[in-house]
Amino acid sequence: MDHSEDLAEAIREGHTSLGIELGSTRIKACLVGPDPTQVLAVGSHEWENEFVDRSWTYSLESVWTGLQAAYADLAADVERRYGVPLTTVGAMGVSAMMHGYLAFDGDDELLVPFRTWRNTTTGPAAAELSELLGVNIPLRWSVAHLHQAVLDGEEHVPQIRFLTTLAGYVHWRLTGRRVLGVGDASGMFPIDAATGTYDARMLEQLDTLLAGRLPVAHAVELFPEVLSAGEPAGELTAEGAALLDPSGALRPGVPLCPPEGDAGTGMVATNAVAPRTGNVSAGTSIFAMVVLERPLEGVHHEIDLVTTPSGDPVAMVHCNNGASELGAWASLFGRFAEAAGTRLSQDAVFATLFTEALDGEADAGGLLAYNYLAGEPISGLDEGRPLVLRTPDSRLTLANFVRAQVYGVFGTLSMGMQVLAREGVVIDRMLAHGGMFRTAGVAQRFLAGALDAPVAVGETASEGGAWGIAVLASYLGAAEGTDLAGYLGEQVFAGASFDTAQPDPRDVAGYAAFLERYRAGLAAVGAAVEAL
Repeated sequence: MDHSEDLAEAIREGHTSLGIELGSTRIKACLVGPDPTQVLAVGSHEWENEFVDRSWTYSLESVWTGLQAAYADLAADVERRYGVPLTTVGAMGVSAMMHGYLAFDGDDELLVPFRTWRNTTTGPAAAELSELLGVNIPLRWSVAHLHQAVLDGEEHVPQIRFLTTLAGYVHWRLTGRRVLGVGDASGMFPIDAATGTYDARMLEQLDTLLAGRLPVAHAVELFPEVLSAGEPAGELTAEGAALLDPSGALRPGVPLCPPEGDAGTGMVATNAVAPRTGNVSAGTSIFAMVVLERPLEGVHHEIDLVTTPSGDPVAMVHCNNGASELGAWASLFGRFAEAAGTRLSQDAVFATLFTEALDGEADAGGLLAYNYLAGEPISGLDEGRPLVLRTPDSRLTLANFVRAQVYGVFGTLSMGMQVLAREGVVIDRMLAHGGMFRTAGVAQRFLAGALDAPVAVGETASEGGAWGIAVLASYLGAAEGTDLAGYLGEQVFAGASFDTAQPDPRDVAGYAAFLERYRAGLAAVGAAVEAL
């Protein structure tokens, strides 16, 4: 029997793990074999959020249409590669954008359109909760959305019976279980690292604040149960199988791991779950996760305190705006090339622009680029206005322009990372993943300069969170024998190769000059928000 026949047999027998991640612009499915480092097949579906009534949202119809399309694409890939239908998997998991607000009534009906992490309308609630609880409660956290709805006297509040995240919602519909992985749950309400669930003292404070204003005596009655990586989280029901695969080929009974947020799966995908490790994930948003050795001394609005999928404390720098503006410029240049008679793939456009950026000046020639399509809490902006700024003596070249755009992706992130540096947080290894790192040696090098730290990129960087949640699903069968860090280090990444970029002193100095101007220019972005 040759290797392809071995893999076909593994697929038929369900010796596989399936990960599905709902990202901001793409829903991706990833099937791995008995060896979770081996990606057997992938599927995807592109989607976009909508700005409806000044709120960023996705319809639940688009959630299921997209999931079905991504799964069908995966199943077709399996049949094309191995000649067998996909009827079962050994384990599966769901991951999605963290945070946000999905509120349901007693009949399991959605009460208001899904409010995503991208919304920045919860300022008063987040500020009040942060002061009350003594920790930073970001605008996008589910509890901030809940409290803002209470403060605004929204009509749906008395009807709420269940509150969850996007990953928790999909998992609930697939299994009937109202649970969350601890990493995703840490974006709903603060987690007590000692107990691995919602902080009991803070819950009491929340109940006192909201007494008589919720339809339940205790707010936690609205929240999903919290589970850690490796704990069983239910099985795929017949209804769930039909939802995911309307063709009827997928059989029920598949065990599921706890649903996780994209931050947690990014940590798994980069083997960044142990203290003094960290990762940067760049997509529609960009965020850094640093596993802490000790608690932070202060409360910082730039820093979220969340957890790994195992419940270990993590400092998170989350920026609402990532690589979308860079992608828009790449599309513009791609169209220019096509109009000039040269059709290029998206990857080729990025590779061409990024390679050009290497010839740019270390400070981007005095150019500034702001990627603020949405509001950015770290910068104090409720709304976004993308801008390119320069002074008359700036050097406007293509190389400097592209370098400024890449620097702009990292601008707000590096402001938050400087807060951690002042807290004395030490990072031995920072790993990066996301599509912008596919062009070798460019964005990775610039990020190393921005952070003044080595940045590594692994072979799975472009697979990202879908592969990460597939690995968490495979961990279900190994959790009794080892913790997650041990499983990743000994069984998943033992033979992995990483390309590491050391910070170039010229890039470090040039980026520092860029960031100084970047901070000063934020006033111009604020003025644009006011004027336009």
